[in-house]
Amino acid sequence: MTTPLKPYSGLYQRESPNPYKISRSAIESFLGCRRCFYLEKRLDIYPAGGLPFSLNSAVDHLLKKEFDIHRARGEPHPLMKKYGIKAVPLTHKDLDQWRSNPIGVQYYHEKTNLLIFGAVDDVWITPSGELIVVDYKATSKKGEVSLDADWQIGYRRQMDVYQWLLKKNGFKVSRTGYFVYCNGKKDRRAFDGKLEFDVKILPYEGSHRWIEGALRDIKRVLNASRIPAYSKDCVDCEYQQAILTLATGRPPK
Repeated sequence: MTTPLKPYSGLYQRESPNPYKISRSAIESFLGCRRCFYLEKRLDIYPAGGLPFSLNSAVDHLLKKEFDIHRARGEPHPLMKKYGIKAVPLTHKDLDQWRSNPIGVQYYHEKTNLLIFGAVDDVWITPSGELIVVDYKATSKKGEVSLDADWQIGYRRQMDVYQWLLKKNGFKVSRTGYFVYCNGKKDRRAFDGKLEFDVKILPYEGSHRWIEGALRDIKRVLNASRIPAYSKDCVDCEYQQAILTLATGRPPK
């Protein structure tokens, strides 16, 4: 669905009739802490955040180049053959846009007047025309990589949103998405100027049922006149409360 007016980003304006842009990562931020989300979108106060993962970005970039070689040939990547995935990397006129962080896959959610967007790492296509959402991940840990840890719920929701966006754009989308997970090896005798990885493909069955409710909650919080309460599970909220306690001699309410 196209937007009736030009969407905008930055600070949310309650009186504006224009659609407000919400990224996939902003949805995750909201689910992590409504207070921090509100402070950022309404008051321009950003959480401390973490350092950028430049190595992960390098792995993403190189994986895209590698899969693009097979995309140009119209053939599956050897990893896809190894895991029995009957698909090939998708060739589509909008793929570069879908993978671009400022643009991504977009959908105008009329009920909330929000424009939802997110940049995918890759999309594959099956012989029947179903699109498969693919996300690249990099780490370095002992043992096998998985998607089972509690903190990885953000990874799973990320896939959910990407599948939902493509489906809302009228595409036939497979419920099964894949994570191409690269695990840096630490058991080599020396570095020798290179880092080697074990690369696995992990399947994930997406669920979109939570998204509509989350968007309604986001809109309600954006329109609220009061800052949401501190979150017990947010390190930024914990830090803010500690600073206020030191400054005033009593914990904030």
